[in-house]
Amino acid sequence: MKLTVVGGGSTYTPELVDGLARLRDTLPVGELVLMDPAQDRLDLVGGLARRIFARQDHPGRITTTTDLDQAVDGADAVLLQLRVGGQAAREQDETWPLECGCVGQETTGAGGLAKALRTVPVVLDIADRVRRTNPHAWIIDFTNPVGIVTRALLQAGHKAVGLCNVAIGLQRKFAGLLGVEPSEVHLDHMGLNHLTWETGVRLGGPEGEDVLPELLTGHGDRIAADLRLPRALFDRLGVVPSYYLRYYYAHDEVVRELATKPSRAAEVAAMERQLLTMYADPALDEKPALLAERGGAYYSEAAVDLAAALLGGGGTPYQVVNTYNRGTLAFLPDDAVIEVQAAVGATGASPLPVPSVDPLYAGLMANVTTYEDLALRAAVHGGRTRVFRALLSHPLIGQYEYAEALTDRLIAHNREHLAWA
Repeated sequence: MKLTVVGGGSTYTPELVDGLARLRDTLPVGELVLMDPAQDRLDLVGGLARRIFARQDHPGRITTTTDLDQAVDGADAVLLQLRVGGQAAREQDETWPLECGCVGQETTGAGGLAKALRTVPVVLDIADRVRRTNPHAWIIDFTNPVGIVTRALLQAGHKAVGLCNVAIGLQRKFAGLLGVEPSEVHLDHMGLNHLTWETGVRLGGPEGEDVLPELLTGHGDRIAADLRLPRALFDRLGVVPSYYLRYYYAHDEVVRELATKPSRAAEVAAMERQLLTMYADPALDEKPALLAERGGAYYSEAAVDLAAALLGGGGTPYQVVNTYNRGTLAFLPDDAVIEVQAAVGATGASPLPVPSVDPLYAGLMANVTTYEDLALRAAVHGGRTRVFRALLSHPLIGQYEYAEALTDRLIAHNREHLAWA
């Protein structure tokens, strides 16, 4: 089996490689190809990846290349984890929206739109080349904003599924609090990428006992503190919102925080420099502890599980993925991309039924789905007016003066990545 990682020079990659080594029975990879345009990063990451495989006696071969067509030729699955513009572009996404009093974040709001505009054309070009070289390959998208990027891939007719690590992180957290194995915890996970709620926590599978009320009663303070939202909010809602809901439920508080501390991009950039220095050490043959602070916890387990299921080699029967709605949530268009539990197999992902959704969540989801549709149109077709319309539609912006100012800033900071600008 051949697995290709586009963006293989990412400092995330050793996390994935470690998972592939540990879970070789789930996903027996014969060749792992790390593709990246940055040869210097490839050399460092590829060297560590080979040492990790060797330490864990994995028989697979790891190759590195800057040639995309060579990388995807014959691949059974292609995993996308790229960042167009690098951490420098992320730094901008997290700072210029604050000038207008709006959240500066790389996956939502104005910063998230900027990332989508840079990313979607590049991903669609990659996917077209995958299809020309190997039309049967699955594309697994871990590139943010996952919902918009996955929707772009699906609308273009590609075999694609989107993946995020929020759900698996909460599954592991809840399992630890309950004192059970993660495999015993099934989440009633519902929403859009980075806009999700856990409406149930079941033991044993989709039909298992819902222990969410017990979890909130016994561990609500811990969960609320971890997600940096008030315990009273959890008690009122009776659900667990994802961390990203804090940008909506505490917008002004978050803006004040972001304006008084270094950006997350700056922190990550400094961390990446440390990690790359570590990766250069020929004695290092395991992922360093510092990588856990980089983000993407449990990414490897989620990616291996999804790839194994898509390629018919195993994996858990139900997984949280990003895929077409197709009537699962009746208040959203069929071609909206939702993030829910799905049955995953060789034919793709089929969402499990979702009970009726509280209007409090349905309204916000419908609003953000409209934004994502407008954002995708702007990413594919370009144009200042389309950018403005997407920004005006976003619930974290919504005022025309903000949308006008943010449009100007977005284009100014991203002109080199926008062919139409």
